[in-house]
Amino acid sequence: MSTTDESIEQEIQAKGLTAPRVTPADIEANIASEHYFTAAKGAYGDGPWARGETGPFGEEGRKADALDLLTFCVLVLRNGFTVTGESACASPENFDAEVGRKIARQNAVSRIWPLMGYELRSQLARPVLTEADAAADLAGLPRPSAG
Repeated sequence: MSTTDESIEQEIQAKGLTAPRVTPADIEANIASEHYFTAAKGAYGDGPWARGETGPFGEEGRKADALDLLTFCVLVLRNGFTVTGESACASPENFDAEVGRKIARQNAVSRIWPLMGYELRSQLARPVLTEADAAADLAGLPRPSAG
């Protein structure tokens, strides 16, 4: 959870805002797995040629390029849906794989919020079935709440 998410969460709790909502903990609990790779690995794979070594037929391995500076994060959610985030480093001298993964993950997480917000809003919009409505349904009568 980012520092911004933590401070917002603290403010919400301090104000006693207790209605149903999506929390940072809900987001994290909804992530089943996370996966990282660079665009270079996606494009070239992980064989010796991709690592810059001489290939089996004596061909020279590829040189580092812009694809090495683009990091992807794929988050698999509990329901199997996937969300992606990316991080692109402008200067090769500043590339740090760990920082790239953190930024890519943060970008992927930011895409989960609207999905879970929509899901919660859909749940809140569903009509509540009262015991009287259920009894009327079972008896084949009109629901009392409908009139």
